[in-house]
Amino acid sequence: MEKGTLVEFRVHGDRRLAVADRPDGKKNWVVVDENGQPHSIPPKQITYEVVGETYKPSDIPKFLKEVEAYSDPSSLEVAWELLVGDGETADPESLAMLLFSESSPAQCYAAYCLLSTDKLYFKQKGDRYEPRSAAQVAEIKHQQEVEQQRHQESQGFWDRVKQRLAGKNVDWEHSDRTRLDALERFAILGEEATHRTPALETLASLQRSENPEAAFGLLVDLGLWSTHENLFLRRSQIPLQFSAKVLEVAQRCLENPPTDSDTNRLDLTHLKVYTIDDESTTEIDDGLSLEFLENGQQRIWIHIADPTRLLSPGDELDLEARKRTTTVYLPTGMIPMFPPALATGPMSLIQGKECSALSFSVTLDETGAAQDYSIHISTIKPTYRLTYDDVDEMLELGIEAEPEIAAIASAAKLRQKWREAQGAISIFMPESVIKVNGDDIKIYVIDDSTARMLVAEMMILAGELAARYGQAHSLPIPYRYQPQPELPPDEELLAVPAGPARACAVRRCMPRSEMGLTPGRHAGLGLELYTQVTSPIRRYTDLLTHFQIKAHLRGEPLPFSAEEIQDIVMCLGTAVKEASTVERQTNRYWGLEYLRRNPDEVWEALMLRWLREDSNLGLILLEELGLELAMRFGRSVEIGDRLEVKVTHCDPRSDVINFQEMIFEAAQ
Repeated sequence: MEKGTLVEFRVHGDRRLAVADRPDGKKNWVVVDENGQPHSIPPKQITYEVVGETYKPSDIPKFLKEVEAYSDPSSLEVAWELLVGDGETADPESLAMLLFSESSPAQCYAAYCLLSTDKLYFKQKGDRYEPRSAAQVAEIKHQQEVEQQRHQESQGFWDRVKQRLAGKNVDWEHSDRTRLDALERFAILGEEATHRTPALETLASLQRSENPEAAFGLLVDLGLWSTHENLFLRRSQIPLQFSAKVLEVAQRCLENPPTDSDTNRLDLTHLKVYTIDDESTTEIDDGLSLEFLENGQQRIWIHIADPTRLLSPGDELDLEARKRTTTVYLPTGMIPMFPPALATGPMSLIQGKECSALSFSVTLDETGAAQDYSIHISTIKPTYRLTYDDVDEMLELGIEAEPEIAAIASAAKLRQKWREAQGAISIFMPESVIKVNGDDIKIYVIDDSTARMLVAEMMILAGELAARYGQAHSLPIPYRYQPQPELPPDEELLAVPAGPARACAVRRCMPRSEMGLTPGRHAGLGLELYTQVTSPIRRYTDLLTHFQIKAHLRGEPLPFSAEEIQDIVMCLGTAVKEASTVERQTNRYWGLEYLRRNPDEVWEALMLRWLREDSNLGLILLEELGLELAMRFGRSVEIGDRLEVKVTHCDPRSDVINFQEMIFEAAQ
C-alpha cells in the first residue's frame, strides 16, 4: 500500500475512511482520518482501497460528497435485473460501469458501498458479488416485509401501551394479542405458562418485575383485567362464551322452534302451578301442583322443565350442553349450560305461559312413602312465581285461598319424617350466598326455612320416582348413590354441642356420593334408589335422564345405550368437579374480600372442629356470614365454644386470613 492511498476500515462495525500515512511495525499502517486522528490498523481491518489516485485527509469530505451523488440503493435492482438472467458476477468497478457508464474512484466506491450493504439482490463470493435468483429475491423480500410489518406492529403496541398507562383510551389491535395473551398466561399459570418470553420482554421493557404478580398488575393497569379478576375461572377449562354458531342455532330455535316430537302431551294447563325459587333465579326449572281427589286423597304433581323439547341428542345445543356439563354459579354471575335466551326463555317454566314439562304424579301413603306414581310428557301453565319468603309468609298467615301450599308443605314434612325413618341423615350448616354487583359485596345466610324444605323434599321425591321408573323398565340412566357412612358412636356425637359443631362432625364422616348405571342406596337421603332429574336446564346428567325417560314413554328406542351413557358420565365427572372447585374457590375469595373491607368489625365465631390440635389450629364458623375459616387460637378452647374475633390480616389473592380473639374485661 502506498502513502496517500484512501482506505476504508471498520471500527465496531462502523464504516470509516482514512488516508495511509506510514507503516507501523512489520504489518500495521498508520492511517489518518478527516479529523487528523491517526489509527494504527492491521491489513485485515481494511475493507476497501480506493485506487487510481492519492489523497490527503482533508480530501475525504469532498470525496464522500461525490460518492453520495451515486449512492441510490434502487439502482441495484436495475443492475440485478441486467445480470441475473446471464448469471454474471460483478465487482465494484464493473458495477460502476454498468450503473454510471464510468468507473471513477468515487463511482467505484459508491458501487462497493451499495454491494456491501445489500442484503437482497447480491451475495458476496470472494472479491465479487453474485446476483441471487429471482426466487431467492422474492423470498427475502417477503421476509423483509414480514419483519417490517412485525416492527410496525411492535411499535404500535408500545405506543398503545404508553397511551393506556397514561390514562388514555385505546383500541387494541389483533396483532397485540400475542403479547397480551402471553401476559395473561403468565399471570394465570406463572412458571407453568408456555411461551412466556413475550410477557417477560414486555415486563422488562416497562421496568417491572418479571413475575406473575407484576403481569397481573400490568393487565389491571392496562384496563384489560379488573383488580378482582377471577384467576380460578381463567385457570379452568370452563368456556366463558358461546360460539357464534351455537348462538345462531339458539336464535333459529327461538324464531322457529322445532316440531314437537311429543304429539300427545298431557294437557295439565288446568292445574294451579307454583314455581318457588330465590328472587334472583332466572332459569326456572321446577313447579308444584296439588290435586284434592274425591276419595279424600291428594295427588302431588312435580313439574320439571323440558328443554329436550327444543333439542335432539347429538345436535349442536346438546353437544354444547354436554361440553359445559353444568351451569356455574359465581358471586359475580352465572355461566349457563345453555344460551341464556333459551335457558331463561322457552326452556323455563314462565308464569302465565304454556310450557313443556315432564310431570311426576304421586300419591303418598299415611307414612309418607310414594304409593302410586306416573310420569307424563305434559303441557303446563305456571300460575304463580313465588319466592321462598313468599311461601314462608303464606304458610305463616295460613292463606285460605291457596290451600294447596299448606297441603304440599304437610306432604313435604311427612316425606321428611319417612326418609328419616329410612335412615336419612340430615345435616344443616349455615350456608352463605355471596352476591357481587360492581364493587358492592353482599353476603346472605340461607336459613333452614319451611319453604326451602318443601321444595327440597319434592325434588328428592321426583328423583326417587325417576329412579324407580328407570329400574322398573331397565333404563340406562345415571343413578346417584352414597355408601353408608361410619358415624361416631351416639355418646361421642352427643358430647359435641348440638348445632353446627355436631353437624360438622357428622358431615366429616359422610362419603362422597357416586354416579353409575346400577341403582344403589343413597344413605344420606335414606332412599334405596335415586337419580337427579329436576335441573335439566342446569345439569347435563339430568338432561340425559330426561332423554331416556321421554323416549321410553313414547315407546321409541332409547337415544343412548348403556355404554354411551357410561362413557358420557365418565367424561362429565372431571368437568363437574372443576366447576365445583371454581365455585368454591371464587366464593372463598369474595368472602375474604368482604372481611378485608371490614377490618374493624367484630364477628361472632363458633369453634367447629380442630384442624391441627397440636398447633392450636381450628375451624371456626362466622355464623352471621355462614363462612367457615381456619383460625389459630391463643388460648385453650373447646369444640362448640363461642368467641368474638377480629380480622388482623387478610389477602384474598394469596388466600390468607388471620384472626385475633377479642377479649373484653367484665365491668367492675
